[in-house]
Amino acid sequence: MQASKGLKLADILITVVISIVFGIVYKLWGPFYYFVKPFGLHIDQLVYGMWFIAATVAFLIIRKPGVALLAEIAASSGEFIAGSEWGLEVLIYGVVQGLLAEIVFAAFRYKRFDVLVVSLAAIGSTIGSLVMDFYKGYIEALAPWNLALFLLARFVGAVLISGVFASSLVKALEATGVTQMVRSASKEDYEQLNR
Repeated sequence: MQASKGLKLADILITVVISIVFGIVYKLWGPFYYFVKPFGLHIDQLVYGMWFIAATVAFLIIRKPGVALLAEIAASSGEFIAGSEWGLEVLIYGVVQGLLAEIVFAAFRYKRFDVLVVSLAAIGSTIGSLVMDFYKGYIEALAPWNLALFLLARFVGAVLISGVFASSLVKALEATGVTQMVRSASKEDYEQLNR
C-alpha cells in the first residue's frame, strides 16, 4: 500500500508547529538584522536568508506538496503575531517566498531532498523577496556596483542559511530519530541528505 502524497491533518499541524517556532525565530532575527546593518557591505543581506528557512526545513521533514508554501505562510503569520516590525507586509512576503520555494520543489516532483534542491528553493525564496523589494521601490535606487553586492550577499546568505544550514539541521534531527515520529526514515532518506 502506497503512502498518501496529500497532506494529512497531522502533516499540517506539524508544519504549523515548525513554522510557528521559525516565526518566533524570524521575530528575534529582526533586531540582529538591524544590528549588523550599520557594518556596511550588505552584511545584513548575508543574514537575510534566515527568513526563508521555514519552507526548506518543513519540506525536508514532511516531504509533501504544499508544505513549503504552508510553512512560510504560517511562519510569517507567527512573526506577525509576535509583533513584527514590518507589520502585515510579512504575510505577503511569506506567501511569495513560500510559493517560489514550492515551485522549485514541484520542479523536482517532490522527490529530491538534497542540499542542491533545498538551496535552489532558497534561491527561489530569495527571488520572491527581491520581487517584493523591487515593488517597494528602494532597491533600484542603488548604484549598479552596490546593487550587485546587495544581490550577491542575499543569494549567498540564502543558500548558506536556508540551504546548507537547513539541510544540516534536518540531518541532525534525522540522526536523533525525532523525524521518525513524522515519517520513518529509510536508508534512501539518509543517502539523499548526504548528497
